[in-house]
Amino acid sequence: MDPECSRLLPALCAVLADPRQPVTDDTCIEKLLDWFTAVTEEGSSLLLLQENPCLVELLSHTCRSQEVSPRVLTFALRLVGVFAAQESCFQYLQGELVPGLFGEAGPLSSPAWTAPSVRSGWVHGLCSLARHPSAEQFLATSGALDTIFSLQGDSSLFVASAASQLLAQVLALSLQDLATAQRGSLDGRWPPCAQSILGFLEGSLRSGAVPPVTQALKVLTSTFRRCHQPWTEALWDRLGPLVSSLLETDLTPTARWLADLFLSMGRSPVFASPDCDLWLTLARTLSCLSPAQRGPLALGILKLPACPQPLWTQAFGILLQPLAFILEAAARPPGAPGLPAVPEGSPAMAEAVLASTSSCAGLLCHSLAHLGELHLLESVASPALKAGTLQPQPDALPSPVTPQQSWPQAALLEATVTTLHFCIGSGVPTPGPGARLCRLLASCVRVQRAALDFLGTLSQGIGPRELVTQAFAVLLQYLSSPDSSPTVLKKTFQATLQWLLNSSRTCGTCDADPHVQGFLTGLFPMVQKRLCSPSWEVRDSALEFLAQLTTHWGGRPNFRQVLLASNVPDLARQLLQDPEGYVRASAVAAVGQLASQGLHATPAGLEHPGVQQKFLLPELLHMLTTDPEGFPRRAVVRVFTQWLQDGHAEVARDPEQLVAHVVQAVSQDLDWEVRVQGLELARLFLEQTPGPPAQVLQTLCHVQVLDLALRSLFDCDRPVARKSCDLLLHLRARTAPDGKGLQGPGHHPDGPAVEAALRAWRAGEQGPPLGELGPEVAATILQTLDLEGLQASLAESSDHVEQSPQSLLQDMLASVGTLGGQEADCY
Repeated sequence: MDPECSRLLPALCAVLADPRQPVTDDTCIEKLLDWFTAVTEEGSSLLLLQENPCLVELLSHTCRSQEVSPRVLTFALRLVGVFAAQESCFQYLQGELVPGLFGEAGPLSSPAWTAPSVRSGWVHGLCSLARHPSAEQFLATSGALDTIFSLQGDSSLFVASAASQLLAQVLALSLQDLATAQRGSLDGRWPPCAQSILGFLEGSLRSGAVPPVTQALKVLTSTFRRCHQPWTEALWDRLGPLVSSLLETDLTPTARWLADLFLSMGRSPVFASPDCDLWLTLARTLSCLSPAQRGPLALGILKLPACPQPLWTQAFGILLQPLAFILEAAARPPGAPGLPAVPEGSPAMAEAVLASTSSCAGLLCHSLAHLGELHLLESVASPALKAGTLQPQPDALPSPVTPQQSWPQAALLEATVTTLHFCIGSGVPTPGPGARLCRLLASCVRVQRAALDFLGTLSQGIGPRELVTQAFAVLLQYLSSPDSSPTVLKKTFQATLQWLLNSSRTCGTCDADPHVQGFLTGLFPMVQKRLCSPSWEVRDSALEFLAQLTTHWGGRPNFRQVLLASNVPDLARQLLQDPEGYVRASAVAAVGQLASQGLHATPAGLEHPGVQQKFLLPELLHMLTTDPEGFPRRAVVRVFTQWLQDGHAEVARDPEQLVAHVVQAVSQDLDWEVRVQGLELARLFLEQTPGPPAQVLQTLCHVQVLDLALRSLFDCDRPVARKSCDLLLHLRARTAPDGKGLQGPGHHPDGPAVEAALRAWRAGEQGPPLGELGPEVAATILQTLDLEGLQASLAESSDHVEQSPQSLLQDMLASVGTLGGQEADCY
């Protein structure tokens, strides 16, 4: 421990022990506990207590006194747990403190026990110390175990949750010496502590009451999640029949906890055998749960590495069932390839889908989301997905989701498109379920968003040409519909971009795909319409889509032809004057990307990039200096940086002039992100500036890059100062690789003097340090400044001094007598 902290600690302990002194706030107490935890992790807790006897005196006083506040008592309980986590220190404290705080004679019978914070402190203290055999013996003989049992039903959910975690930890601790015990070897030979816990769990599972059953399931889930030793199989042999019997009761209140328990077991290698009865229990659970409860469990099963094929098929079919019902309701041919038919003898799915809008939307959204997550996992693990199938590949890496049947790309695509038709009112259902679905899903934004997300996901596979055409058609329908909300339109643009980009990937080029070309012809009138929308969110989404599509397809002849035949480039240019700042920022990005590709249109529809680009650069520079919001100004600097990087024709003609204008503007900008972007532009200009060191420095001085960098080095916004320091380090490495550089005139001042002069110069109190900023003066400054030290200092958090233990103790002591009844977090 730091000597200064040791000096301050007695005074703080005296304050905490004095009931007349106002105790500081909970935040400081938590920080103090974190500090003690870090100290004990680095060294001996016993040595810490011996060197700082004031800590033992505080804990002893807390144990004996009846006037200690609940906050101080909670702190003492948790602190003893931190110290007693080391067995040597536990034995040192066992004489009075451990029994006095955690035994039957502890705070359980005191009025303070009514405070949830004290009960929580007691549980967390035991969680910290229950790590060694001495702690297990204490728990078994002190009566603490009975208290843990009673806290499973505590009125505070936080206390009950922590108590269930503690019980699982104690069970694992009591069995740690039996890590290699095999199945059947523990019959009648469970350790006393484990025997008590198992008896309690058995009683809870037999009770039939929801709270104790739920707590028992949570304890078992924590146990199987953290312990993968062979004894867990013996544990399941003993408790498994009781857990399985719950499947014969109403599962509504316990379904979630049963699913969590079975999935935690399924992830353990102990239960990985295909003959394990866990898999039969999971299959039975899937059959017992309601349609709304099956989805999460089915997805979890599909992620289990050791899942047997029959169970995998059953779980996958459950995820597909809501979409299969959609196809049946839409009068599609029964038994669509790849989707399971809804069992006629089990109307639960039909009843759930048709019950209400919320029930229907919930089932469909969960099914679409779960299938999308599964598709994402498979696309990472299996290259077969790029071919539209989930068949396993011989040389594929092992995946947590093992593909065991074909991915029904065509059926899923048809069902998703049909769902979108139902939502927009363009479906043609049969009388009965189909008509009911149309009414339930009409204008359901929640389902529209989920279906559009999944439709975009399906673009990664290959489907029949007819269905791909239908997918593009429904996207156009949503883009043109006046009923599409701004969020739905944003999702539509995202799905459209995915389909266009993936279609070009699968076909090689969009120019070779006639139906994509036809889609583009119908697309740009819709983009044009949305660019004129009264909703700024819609205008913003359309501009983002335009910028992204141009980035990927700006060089394709057919795309250029269709784009230039529309008014989209001109409308995007006009939106630079939009009243909404977000839209102006997106317009800058879109227009900048269009300009990079030379995509400007004249009334005749021909490309004349030089005509309009000639006036675009001054317009963007004007926005940089006059726009009242930061988002558009940041976008302008990003566009200029991209143009400089790409060698844009307008910039390549005179890059120094552009950089000089930008540097002058950003140096006076109040938005720190604009200044950071400006320094990034300056770094790129430095990398592109040829010549010897003197010439490079001369150029940077001429365009005021050095002026900007040196002024920003002590900027009040840390990201700006860090970016400036990085730039100057890069410049010094470029101009003085051998550490010598240019020889400046006169004497060389020391680093602190130059830093002080730079700060005064930035504040306007004096001129540039060492005279007018030229190559030799700049070289002298670069060699004199301790840039590495500044970089290390800037890398520290802004409150690293205030967060030091010494500062924490000082603040807690300073608050004594000043807080009174108005406690406040000093941080």
